[in-house]
Amino acid sequence: MKNKLTLRSILLSAFLITACHSTPVEETNATPASPVKNAQFDVVKTKNAIRTPDGANMLDLETPLRCNVNWQTQQLILTLPFNNSAFKLQPVAPSDDLPLLEVTGFTFDTMPAEKALAKLLKEAGIKLSAKDAPYASISGEDLKGELTDIVNMITGAAGVFYRYDAANKMLTLSRKEEHIVYVPKTRPIMLGLLDVLRGAGLTDMMPNWSEYSITFTADMEAKNNLKQLINYFETNPTLIAYDVRVFKITPFDGCDVEWKALLNEFHFGSITTAQTGVIGRVLTTTNEINIATLQRFLGSKANVESVSEGKFVVPNLWLSRFDVGKCGNMRQPQSELSVLAKASVEADNHITSDVTLETNNGQITQFKVKNKLGENFMIIGLPNELFGPYEAKSEIVVFMVPRLIKTVKTSEDIKNNI
Repeated sequence: MKNKLTLRSILLSAFLITACHSTPVEETNATPASPVKNAQFDVVKTKNAIRTPDGANMLDLETPLRCNVNWQTQQLILTLPFNNSAFKLQPVAPSDDLPLLEVTGFTFDTMPAEKALAKLLKEAGIKLSAKDAPYASISGEDLKGELTDIVNMITGAAGVFYRYDAANKMLTLSRKEEHIVYVPKTRPIMLGLLDVLRGAGLTDMMPNWSEYSITFTADMEAKNNLKQLINYFETNPTLIAYDVRVFKITPFDGCDVEWKALLNEFHFGSITTAQTGVIGRVLTTTNEINIATLQRFLGSKANVESVSEGKFVVPNLWLSRFDVGKCGNMRQPQSELSVLAKASVEADNHITSDVTLETNNGQITQFKVKNKLGENFMIIGLPNELFGPYEAKSEIVVFMVPRLIKTVKTSEDIKNNI
C-alpha cells in the first residue's frame, strides 16, 4: 500500500510538472486583449482644514515688554539690580536615586553608550530603555566608583540624559530632556534668557511670567550652555539691549532710493562708517540720524510702511535672536525675518555687534558693526523680494540702537520693578 501511494504521488507530481511546462508562454510583443490607457488623477475635494484662528495664534505674552520702544527718551545705560540666588535649573521630571552600589574594574571596548550601560546595569538587575538610540560610541577601562558616578560618566560622555524609576528598576535614556529654569524677577534678564535660548535654536519653550520661569526641551549641549550663562551672572555682567525698527519703503517715482542724498540732508560726519555685505549695506550714524529724522527723510521720497518694532537683550559675548514677526503682523511676508546678534562691550563703551539676518530659507546677510554708545546703525538695500513677491524698487530697512544694561547682584528680592 505504501509503495502504491508513493507511485501515485510520483505520477501526480509528473503530471503537474508536465502541465506547468505545457502552458504556452505569451510573446512579449503580443497585442493585449484590450488597449492600455494612461492613468488619470482627479484632485480630491475636501473641506478646508480646521485650524486655530490667526488672532489666537498671534497672542504673545511678551508683547507689552518686547514690542514697545520709547524712541524719544531712550536710556542708553541702565543699572539693573538682581538677586542671583533666584537662578535655579532643574529637570521637570526628577530622577530617583540609583542604588548605592560600588563598581570595580568595569571595562568595555568602543561601543554605543546604551550597550555599555546595558552591560553595566545587567549585573545590578536594572532594565534599560533607550528609545532614540543609538548614541555616541565610547570606551572605558577599569572604571571604579559608585554606580551613580559611573552612569553619570558614561551618559555625560555620550551627551544623553537619564532618568531612573526605582519602583520599576528602569533606567531611561534620551537625547533631549524637559527642563525648567527659574530666573530673578527682573524683566530684562527674563527677556535676555529667552533671546539666548532662541539664539541657540530652541523653539519649544513656555515662559511663566508669574513665577519667572522658562520651561524648555533641550539636548545636553544647550543645557550646559545655559548653565554657563547662569554662572556668568555671578560676574555682574553687562547686557546689550537693541531697540529695533523694521520698515518697508516703496519710492514714489518707482526708482531706487537715492541713499547718497543722506549726505546732503545731514551734516558731514553724521554717517561714520559704511560697509557692504553679500546683500545690503550697513551704515553707522551719530544720533543726528535717528528714527524720527530718518523717517522724515524717507517720507519725502517713498511710502514708508512699518513692519515691526521691538527690543531684544544680548548678554556680553552671547548670541541672541529677535524674530521680527513677534512684534509685527504675522501675515506679512517680512514676518519670517529674524535678527541675530552676538555682541561684546569693549573699553570706553565701544560695542562690537556681529549681526546676521536670516529667514526660514537661511541666512541673507551678515555684518560686523563697531560703534560707540550713543551711535546707531541701519541696514539698507534689502530687496523686498527676499521675503515675498517682486515689488519694483521696494526695500526693507532695519534700524538698530544699542543700549547697555549693567547688572548688580543684591541679596534683596527684586519683584517686577524694572
